[in-house]
Amino acid sequence: MYLHQYISILLWEDRNGNGTEKGKDDRPLGTQSCCGLAFLAAGGSKLAGAPAMVAMFAKIGFGQWFRILTGLLEVAGAIGPICASLRCHASSMLAVVMVGAIGFHLTRLGGNPVPPIVLLLLAI
Repeated sequence: MYLHQYISILLWEDRNGNGTEKGKDDRPLGTQSCCGLAFLAAGGSKLAGAPAMVAMFAKIGFGQWFRILTGLLEVAGAIGPICASLRCHASSMLAVVMVGAIGFHLTRLGGNPVPPIVLLLLAI
C-alpha cells in the first residue's frame, strides 16, 4: 500500500474502517479533529486569560464577560464534533461566532482578519 492510500484511509474513513455514510458529516475525521483542536486552543486561550486576549477584548469594549462567553462558545463548539448529533449545531454556532469575530476585526480591532476567516472555513 502506498503512502497516499494510508493518508486517505486516515482522513476519509470513520473509526470502524468504513467510508463515510450518506447523511453523516461529510468532513473527514482529520478535518474534524483539526477544527476541534483549533477551536479548543482559541477558546482555551480566552478562558485562561492570555494577555493578548484580555487586551483584544478590552479594545472591543464589551468587558471581559464577553471574552469568557466567546471562550465558552468556542470550547463547546470544539467538543461538539465528538457527539454525532451535535455536529451540525456546533458547526453552526462556531460559524456565527467567527462571523462576529470577522466583523470585530474589520470594524473595531483593525489588523488582520485572516485567523477568524480560516477558523470560519474550518467550522463550515
